[in-house]
Amino acid sequence: MKSIGADLFRGHGRLDGPRRITVTGDDGERLTLTARHAVAIATGSRPLLPDLPGIGEVRPWTNRHGTDSSTVPGRLAIVGGGGVAIEMATLWQGLGSQVTLLARRRLVSRMEPFAGELVAHSLTQAGVDVRIGTQVAAVRRPDPAGPVTLTLDDGSDLRADEVMFATGRAPGTEDIGLDTVGLFPGTWLEVDTTCLVRGVDGAWLYAVGDVNHRALLTHQGKYQARTADDAIGARAAGPPLDDGPWGDHATTADQHAVPQVFFTDPEAAAVGLTAEQAARSGHRVKVVDLDFTAAQGANLHADDYRGHARMVVDLDREVLLVWFPLILDLSIPYAGAARLPEDVYLGRWLAITAVLFAASALALALKLRRVHRAARATKTTRSGS
Repeated sequence: MKSIGADLFRGHGRLDGPRRITVTGDDGERLTLTARHAVAIATGSRPLLPDLPGIGEVRPWTNRHGTDSSTVPGRLAIVGGGGVAIEMATLWQGLGSQVTLLARRRLVSRMEPFAGELVAHSLTQAGVDVRIGTQVAAVRRPDPAGPVTLTLDDGSDLRADEVMFATGRAPGTEDIGLDTVGLFPGTWLEVDTTCLVRGVDGAWLYAVGDVNHRALLTHQGKYQARTADDAIGARAAGPPLDDGPWGDHATTADQHAVPQVFFTDPEAAAVGLTAEQAARSGHRVKVVDLDFTAAQGANLHADDYRGHARMVVDLDREVLLVWFPLILDLSIPYAGAARLPEDVYLGRWLAITAVLFAASALALALKLRRVHRAARATKTTRSGS
């Protein structure tokens, strides 16, 4: 912090009116700071525990316990089907726990269905007891030093040494003084494209990272912080903001081109819209699938090798709405995916953090080329009719 000329104050910070913050230290001393231009909230999010009978007595794990525990439980039940749940299942099964994964619906439901199916298959192959369509009705731990019993919605019981809930996130805004600026404590902060908080007069309050609920990913929080910093500087200096799509002061990418990867074994990665999301948004789409299982050399790479990729093409505008979840063996760098900006035409690649082995990349490129030609032929036919 000193290297960039920033002052660090340790304590509990709270808003105290426009551009004003109070910081209360561990010794109770209170300091008031007033900003000249802006205040940024970056308090993140916290695990959200479900309202279940008995949850207060079982001392459940969250993602934090899952990454800092010094002991390996013999049996670990994980409740949830999102990214945290599948990564923790992969981690703890690999460390020696007998993991049971309980999910209400398919895994990683924000991805294409095949991604969740392949992840479920790989977890099962690794020894995880994957139960889809299962809900927890109650939990109890009669003996504080004993196991946890989970009562499931079918009436059966499941016993585990520890239980982890990966069932969502809540904003870290309960006690930061939101009420002093007309906002409700404990709520997500709605922001515009510059990360300026809506509903607060004076254009001075910003929110970056999880707390604005735009994209709950670490790299997106950093991206938002850089953009908000530029916007704050521009507003202070006075020149017009470049806050249009993909402008210097707009967080366009956290809505339209968010890369993400789940560190399962194999890994799953993606950027952009699923085929269903694209169609629901009104696009006339062509889905391009590639099964890497059939790729030349796949069986030489690994026994029972399974992998799949998908791209979504907007045929009317010859635009790639790229959704590219790819399942690969861990010995290969994960392949990312991209939803390209709407003004990028088929054939131009951006933001693909991928390394594909040559045969598969060539096969996919040839398949995309055929789709491109078909789209152009359809457009030409329409123009001539």
